[in-house]
Amino acid sequence: MDADNEACGRKPESPYVELAVEVFSMLADATRVRIILALKESGELSVNAIAGIVDKSPAAVSQHLAKLRLGRMVSTRQDGTRVFYRLTDEHAGRLVTDAIFQAEHALGGTPHHHREEVDA
Repeated sequence: MDADNEACGRKPESPYVELAVEVFSMLADATRVRIILALKESGELSVNAIAGIVDKSPAAVSQHLAKLRLGRMVSTRQDGTRVFYRLTDEHAGRLVTDAIFQAEHALGGTPHHHREEVDA
């Protein structure tokens, strides 16, 4: 188990800690979190579709997508003149989902994601 932790960089002295902080910094914006959630749910979307979902202008969404692309959290596919965005892998979506779950805990009571466990 320790070898697995070391190989994946999950120890406090890991050089990946600083990179993880950059990932959190990249996601420290509500619009970017909403974009990640929209892409997680839909798979692949155009800038205009994302703008409609997150209720921001296409220009603003494009700027956020450019940052997420630099952070390698989203990738693109071009179809003619249209560009479609998708999550590069499942990790950004999982990270945002876990952050939402943590936020639910902060509200007190039984969080939404635990209600199924309580009902069972």
